[in-house]
Amino acid sequence: PHENLSKSVNALLQGLPQAGVRRVIVIGGAGSLEVAPGVLLVDTPSFPGVFRARARAQKTQLDMLRASVGATVAWTFVSPPAAIAPGRRTGTFRVGDDRLLVGQDGQSRISAEDFAIAIVDEAERVKHLNERFTVGY
Repeated sequence: PHENLSKSVNALLQGLPQAGVRRVIVIGGAGSLEVAPGVLLVDTPSFPGVFRARARAQKTQLDMLRASVGATVAWTFVSPPAAIAPGRRTGTFRVGDDRLLVGQDGQSRISAEDFAIAIVDEAERVKHLNERFTVGY
């Protein structure tokens, strides 16, 4: 439940050092990505209302992680594009930071296979330590 998302970040930040874990990758949502300077996707009229509470809770998770920089656990927060669907692994996608990536076709999307590869790539070759990143076509 979205009500537990901030509790989960607190638990991770407290428990992982005790377990000897030095880094965590958190999968968030697209709602906290900007669609214009200072405007989050979650705050746009087209964002589905049924997902608003979860998107705001995921934004709180990100804020908590950003506030924890300097703690004993390093983190990476991954925000997907607006749409993920099974497809094929292309290995060709763009990587961004806090802005929703939109393709030339006007869509913000990625295949589940390429999204998974983006996360594995980050786990193996750290490029976004204590940062958020996003991917999309």
